[in-house]
Amino acid sequence: MDPKEIWIGNDQGGYELKLQLVDHLQQAGYHVVNIGSDSAEIVRYPYYAARVAGAVSQGKVAKGILICSTGIGMSIIANKFRRVRAALCTTTYMAKMTRAHNDSNILCLGGKCIGTFEAFDILDAWLSTGYEGGRHNISLGLVEEAEKLMWTDRLWEPEIPDLKERKNDAR
Repeated sequence: MDPKEIWIGNDQGGYELKLQLVDHLQQAGYHVVNIGSDSAEIVRYPYYAARVAGAVSQGKVAKGILICSTGIGMSIIANKFRRVRAALCTTTYMAKMTRAHNDSNILCLGGKCIGTFEAFDILDAWLSTGYEGGRHNISLGLVEEAEKLMWTDRLWEPEIPDLKERKNDAR
């Protein structure tokens, strides 16, 4: 997998921002695969989100970017795919933290919610921040555990350690 390859998808609400981000990424030496809509005409975002999230889920690409008007719809559909950790970020701090703590592999942005230069800063922070591992591996392990059950009819109902102690104290 080429670490300098990024797939990008968008609907009409993310079209203008996508154009700017593709240029920004290419100038930074990234190979961008455009999976998104190439106009401002109305399209359905799940089609584009599924293409990018599917590629990340299957290990065809390490990272993706999804852009719609708010980023919300894209993040919802992308997170339906196994091994996808899509994060809607509106600040550079969020971008750094989702990479460092959640090892996010898809960045979702709102094309009508943030400006171009803010989007550049968010993207650059997301790309330049590595996953910290350590204590965060425990949480990601729990996410993977829940994810495995989501493909079955069983509900993931973990025992919450603090809650178990409180139940015993209440007796």
